[in-house]
Amino acid sequence: MQSQSVSRRAWLAAALAWPALAAQRRRILAGIEFQWIEHSPSPRRYLLIHGNEHTAREVLQAHMQGRRGRALLVTGQERWVTVRGLRLDPNRMFSREGARRNLHLLNPAAGRAAVEGTLDWLDREKKALLAELLPPRGGLIVSMHNNASGYSLESEVGISESVWLPSRGTPHDFILATSGADFGILERSPFNALLQERPRGEDDGSLSRLCAARGVRYVNIEARIGHEAEQRAMLEWLERHLP
Repeated sequence: MQSQSVSRRAWLAAALAWPALAAQRRRILAGIEFQWIEHSPSPRRYLLIHGNEHTAREVLQAHMQGRRGRALLVTGQERWVTVRGLRLDPNRMFSREGARRNLHLLNPAAGRAAVEGTLDWLDREKKALLAELLPPRGGLIVSMHNNASGYSLESEVGISESVWLPSRGTPHDFILATSGADFGILERSPFNALLQERPRGEDDGSLSRLCAARGVRYVNIEARIGHEAEQRAMLEWLERHLP
């Protein structure tokens, strides 16, 4: 009887711990280690792709506590990752040309064979990442980013189709959308927003470009590093208003 009671207690403890364990799983996709948070199924996806964007990480981790949907957060603490011995900005790997330019930029001593071999490897490996990351048809992916003084909404205006500027004094805090329908809703928000359904200029290999090309609903919530309250407010508004 005592052993049966112990077994029941052990089972109960394991059952209660399961959500926490699920939230702390690690997955290696495209050679990058991610923290995987998923409590229950939902067409929502969330992403932190740059390890050094600490404000975005804190906001997203807090947001996902008990929330439906899947979040992938890169576990490293740097902006770059290393794949096959070469440094890469992980938000430049979503097209071959974007990844090629970034690999040459960050690894000037790397030979052509090393770069092309890494590109071939990425073409194969990122399929599994995209299968887990991209939402089902009609779903939404929310990417979380931070910036510093060198980047702001003004950097994106020239390649965007539409701009909503209710808060011109805070150009570092804004939302970028690839869906015209989502942007129409964002135009009713108190936050700066951009539409890049058909972004101009060369493909830089970013996830937003890939989603725009595939017709995937993508939203980037961008905030200056340290603007935790502002980024949290944007994310919460989005959750209340975007379907």
